[in-house]
Amino acid sequence: MKKQLIITALLISSFTTFAQANKLLRQAERSTDLKERIELCDQVIALEPKNLDAYFLRGLAKNDTGDFYGAIVDYSKIIVLEPDPDTYYNRGNSRYALNDFEGAKQDFEKAFELDPNFIDALYSMGCAQYDLGEYEDAVKTFWKVNEAVPNNTKAIYRRADSYNALKQYRNALNNYTLAVNLERSSTAFYNRGVFLISINYYKDALSDFEKAIKRDDTNSNAYFFRATSHLFLGDYIKAFGDYNTALKYDNLDFDAMLGLAIANYKMNDLSNAKLFFEKAGNIIDPDNTIEGIDKFKNTYWYTNQLFYFKERYQELIKL
Repeated sequence: MKKQLIITALLISSFTTFAQANKLLRQAERSTDLKERIELCDQVIALEPKNLDAYFLRGLAKNDTGDFYGAIVDYSKIIVLEPDPDTYYNRGNSRYALNDFEGAKQDFEKAFELDPNFIDALYSMGCAQYDLGEYEDAVKTFWKVNEAVPNNTKAIYRRADSYNALKQYRNALNNYTLAVNLERSSTAFYNRGVFLISINYYKDALSDFEKAIKRDDTNSNAYFFRATSHLFLGDYIKAFGDYNTALKYDNLDFDAMLGLAIANYKMNDLSNAKLFFEKAGNIIDPDNTIEGIDKFKNTYWYTNQLFYFKERYQELIKL
C-alpha cells in the first residue's frame, strides 16, 4: 500500500512538473521580449533538462540578441539528441554570423541532406561557399537552387557574383541580365550597373543607374554610382550633382566626399577639392591627419578603383 502511494505521488509530481514546464514554454512562445523569453526557457529547462523545444526557442532568442555562441550551444544540444534540418540550418546561421563560414557550410549542407526540399538551406550553403572563395562550387549550388526555383533572383544574383569572382565576365553579365529581365526592378538594374562599372563599361553602367533611379528615386547608392559613371565619362558637373544627392541621404558618406573632391579638382575648383578631401579623411580617421593613401583602404575608391585613385590622391594631397 505504501509503495502504491509513493508511485502515485511520483506520478502526480511528474505530471505537475510537466504541466508547469508546458505553461512556461507557452509563455515563452508568446513573449516578444527576448530577455524574458530566454529566462522562461531557462525555467523550462531547469524543470525538464531534455525539453528540446525550450532549447530551440532559447537558441532562436539568443541568436536574435546577438549571443551567437550561446545559440550554437543550444542548437548543438538538440543535434546530439534529435538532429533535424531546422536546427542544423539555424546553427548554420549563427555560425555564419560569426564568420565561421566552413562550419556554416557544413550545417547548411547537413540540413539540405536531411530535407532535399529545404531550398533556403541550399541557398545559404552557396553563400557560405562564396564567402570561402569556393566560387566554382557556389556556381553549381546556385544553379541547383534555380533548378528547384527557376525565378529565385537571389540565387541568380549570387551566381552572377560568383562568375564575376571567377573573372567569367560574360557568364556574369548573362546572369545579371537574366535578373533584370525577370524583375525589371531598381535593385536589378543597380546590381548590373555596379558590375558594368567594375569592368569599365561606363556608358552601359550609367544607363542602368538611370533606370534604377527612375524606378526608385530613394536608391541612394545608385546616385553615388551614377555620379561615378559621369565622372569616368568626363561629365564632372553631373557627377558633382549626384554626389551631392548621395550626401543628402548620408552626410557622412566619405566615398561621395572623395568623389566630390575629384570632381571639383577636375573642374579646377581646388579649394572645394581640398575641403572635401579633408572632410573624407576626417570622417575615416578623425584623430589623425592624412599621411598616406592607406588611410583610404576601406573606401570604394581604394578597393575598386585603385589605379585611378592613386593618381587622384597624388593630385589631392598636394593641395
